Amino acid sequence: MKWEEVRTIYPNQYVLLEILQSHIKVDKQYVDEVSLIRTISDPREATKELLHAENGTVVYHTNNEKFVIHLRKRASVRGVIS
Repeated sequence: MKWEEVRTIYPNQYVLLEILQSHIKVDKQYVDEVSLIRTISDPREATKELLHAENGTVVYHTNNEKFVIHLRKRASVRGVIS
């Protein structure tokens, strides 16, 4: 299912989704295809679900026109640990 379809069917809601297809440009992941797992009405529950989401699943709000995830690089530590 395309993100635009999800937005049309479930307006102004948090949704738990599985990312099926996406592409990366520089430091952003653009989501192309998703599979709806369920809708979430309570913002606190949405936050809890997001914190416990496994790889490939995400909570997102349908007010967002585009489905873009900003990627962060892990901080690295230089030096010797003794």
